[in-house]
Amino acid sequence: MEKQLHKVGKRKNAIARVYLRTRTGDTGTIRINDRAFEEYFPRPTSRMVIMQPLELTATVGRFDIIVNVMGGGLSGQAGAVKHGITRALMLVDPGFRPALKKAGHVTRDSREVERKKYGMAGARKRFQFSKR
Repeated sequence: MEKQLHKVGKRKNAIARVYLRTRTGDTGTIRINDRAFEEYFPRPTSRMVIMQPLELTATVGRFDIIVNVMGGGLSGQAGAVKHGITRALMLVDPGFRPALKKAGHVTRDSREVERKKYGMAGARKRFQFSKR
């Protein structure tokens, strides 16, 4: 592997720039926006989502992962980081692709928030109808 690999992951309005580096210490570390992984994502479900591609390919602790993530909420950011890690792992070893694809990690989740239309309270909710 080269010195560093770079890939972008997206989910909702969140964009994550993921850098995979060769491990420097005994175990690989995950830093998100210059903060510890557990500090940035306090919810265990978000941490689980991010670790899924690493656990699937048995590469937990093999790399130092540095992530810059912006936009959206914590749930969307976790999905964006997962997508970025998945794409970077496929650069490391193209043999990971079938397993990651089968688990559904390769495809970007394209669901976005529907826009609010004029004359309506929300995207689909209407104001109360008054006959008179």
